[in-house]
Amino acid sequence: MQHYKVLVVDDEENILSVVRAYLEKSGYQVYVAETGQSALQLFTHIEPDLVILDLMLPDTSGEDVCRAIRRESNVPIIMLTAKIQEDDKINGLMIGADDYIAKPFSPRELVARVFTLLRRSKGEPERKEAVIKFSESQLMIYPDTHNVTLQGEPVALTPIEFKLLVALANYPMKVFSRLELVNQIQGYSYEGYERTVDVHIKNLRHKLGDDPKQPVYIATVFGVGYRMAVMPDED
Repeated sequence: MQHYKVLVVDDEENILSVVRAYLEKSGYQVYVAETGQSALQLFTHIEPDLVILDLMLPDTSGEDVCRAIRRESNVPIIMLTAKIQEDDKINGLMIGADDYIAKPFSPRELVARVFTLLRRSKGEPERKEAVIKFSESQLMIYPDTHNVTLQGEPVALTPIEFKLLVALANYPMKVFSRLELVNQIQGYSYEGYERTVDVHIKNLRHKLGDDPKQPVYIATVFGVGYRMAVMPDED
């Protein structure tokens, strides 16, 4: 990935630290400013590819900084702010912002928004979404967008059901214990949650039209746990 330059403007040190860490981990060159004036000076000096701009700055408003940038550049601007009223969002977009994220926010979502805006502004081709296919594309799993289709029709899964399905699909030869599946969907092992895995698997099978006695997709390994009953399609 090209090392795009991102200017982050915020007067909260902890936010600057978190945003910088996530963006740098994703391969971006990150520059930070804590005031509007220093942001405008840095903008002129580095000519960033994208700006993340807080609206509540100590010396001037983020709106004024946005207007100043827009007078000389069409660089993408994401407004990052605690102002959450609809009028605030509309005003921000009207004065030239390209996107708007309210605090508190997900750093991962922010990175995704940065990627999307840069892809559009730089005219880069869209990345082809990964897909896991089974049974000659009868079952299709899209990990990036949390979508599943069965025979071309969307399947509405809960977040936990989706995580279970992806965990099994990613390792089709592996037999997962219930405790391992808990760790896959929660990020840690919690024995009190182990007994509910069976319930989620039952619901998942029902939505996939799977008969547990003659499973097409999810097999029970008695005394151990579960595994995929079929190998993924070869590309």
